Amino acid sequence: MRILFYLVAIIAANVVTAACAPLQLGIFIVPMGTFLIGATFILRDLVQNKHGRVKTYIYIGLALVLSALVSYLHGDTLSIVAASAVSFALSETSDTEIYTRLRLPMVWKVFYSGIVGGFFDSVVFVIIGLSPLGSNILPWAAVPMAILGQIIVKTAIQAIGAMVLHQVIMKKENIIVN
Repeated sequence: MRILFYLVAIIAANVVTAACAPLQLGIFIVPMGTFLIGATFILRDLVQNKHGRVKTYIYIGLALVLSALVSYLHGDTLSIVAASAVSFALSETSDTEIYTRLRLPMVWKVFYSGIVGGFFDSVVFVIIGLSPLGSNILPWAAVPMAILGQIIVKTAIQAIGAMVLHQVIMKKENIIVN
């Protein structure tokens, strides 16, 4: 089920981003799929926790292909599809490797690895896909706020996810002890 949730969240993030106008929060610009992307890092960590690092990379590869295909089928430009693929590969790889190497409780591994993955995803996608280097959707002046808006949302999702995960783990441990 973890794998299915991970793949569905990635596909849903692409569909929502393509179907909905970005959210404008004051000076920040946040594509609607950003809320789901924050959750995909948590789901990827749960996949890795159950299936291991090597199998997780297989699922990341499958997710990358599905993500690019869905993005293309929704009419995204080639620069958006490429930016999505590059940012996805970099962010998922960094999340996986950080999660693997941290010697902390699972909740902190999920939180820290997701923050780094979200940072890379935001920076790379906006610069390669949305800036004048890519599809020229955003002028250079708007790029920093678009990146920052995505980082803020993804970090908030990571924090919420880590808190929920902590509660689930605590409940499980409490049930086992009692």
